[in-house]
Amino acid sequence: MGKKATTVEVQIEKLRSRGMVLDIDVDKIKEHLLDIGYYRLGFYWYPFEIDANHNFEKGTKFSTVIDLYYLDVDLRYILIKYINRLELNFRTNLIYWVSTHYNNNPIWYTDATIMSADYLKDIKSHYNKNFKKKNLLINKHHINNPDDRYAPCWKTFEYYTFGSIVKVYEHIIDEEVRKKVSLQYNIKKPNKLQNILDTLVFVRNSCAHSGVIYDLHIVEGVVEMSSYKFNNDYSHSLDAAIKALLYVMEYISLDRKNDLNEKLKLLFEKFKENATIKTIIEDKLGYSYSV
Repeated sequence: MGKKATTVEVQIEKLRSRGMVLDIDVDKIKEHLLDIGYYRLGFYWYPFEIDANHNFEKGTKFSTVIDLYYLDVDLRYILIKYINRLELNFRTNLIYWVSTHYNNNPIWYTDATIMSADYLKDIKSHYNKNFKKKNLLINKHHINNPDDRYAPCWKTFEYYTFGSIVKVYEHIIDEEVRKKVSLQYNIKKPNKLQNILDTLVFVRNSCAHSGVIYDLHIVEGVVEMSSYKFNNDYSHSLDAAIKALLYVMEYISLDRKNDLNEKLKLLFEKFKENATIKTIIEDKLGYSYSV
């Protein structure tokens, strides 16, 4: 779409002129364009473009673009639900295992002997007057304890994002303390857990902000564990991140892992007979129907 806003009628004609088969009722096409938006739908017809002029591969159907869009929507909803489950579990484990190790220091996350200097130099930027004011229990803690600079970690971390919690874990100096947490997920090397957590924070944020995820690229790549292998030995796909999520979910709740696996399988099976979407699922997302 160019620099000039256009009506849905002009948008429809542009799609037709570029070779898209408008195989559903024109009023429904207008509804989709006004609901989802021409620009956003462009992320879902992009795989079918064949040249710099944005012409489409012969036979590209508008209904296929909509199918791909809703595959992405449904996949986001599934993943964010189970990543949120991991977030809760990881927060609990981090608080428990680190706090019981440093059991005389409820604000260990502010201690220079425990946390790296890189982490501590930024703590005042987020634990500030605004943080205290907008979070009810933190505000109440400081009213009741006016001499405390910080609230105990089990209060504070309730108001941290998943990414912030993972950053705390990353910057704990003592590897043996980090290992106490990683072992809860049957991972002996803390850096392997760190990789998985960083990956899933990225996926979670992409889902939460309605990012396009069917072709999500994991820049650093996902660490491989003995219990799963990546399709085509490719560790940068969304499917690689899903395998890592399934791995840690097993040590949170086997039922939840099985639920996640079943929901994903049912979603992908819906498109098994749609050759175009099936190819995208395999090539872009990295999923294998043969596994």
